[in-house]
Amino acid sequence: MRYKAMEKQQNTLINHHLSSACNSDKSIKLSDMSKLISVLSYLTLFGWILAMFLYGQQKSEFSRFHLRQSLGLIITAALLTLIPLIGWFVSIMLCLIWIFCVYQALIGNIYKLPILGDFFQKNLDFID
Repeated sequence: MRYKAMEKQQNTLINHHLSSACNSDKSIKLSDMSKLISVLSYLTLFGWILAMFLYGQQKSEFSRFHLRQSLGLIITAALLTLIPLIGWFVSIMLCLIWIFCVYQALIGNIYKLPILGDFFQKNLDFID
């Protein structure tokens, strides 16, 4: 019983944090499936496709955010690694960003990337 009460309190805090991070008044119910979809979306293009399939079965604002951001990272990585001289350095930086984003999804945070985060959310709006 005590564990369930602690889990409920933790989910309430996470939902409050997500609500603040999204700059909205509505509370987001964060489920384990939403976290799974969000983490899977960052694990290569195949993980993103699988996450998109699962997202079709259970949609959430949290998952939608991470699906958009991870696809944006995949596209950005594909384009930037084509640059011959700095491609290797960019690959290392993107790997670190990916690890950070997976961690943020795993703990239930919505963390928008500083430079391209808004661009990804605005222009990858076909993920509904």
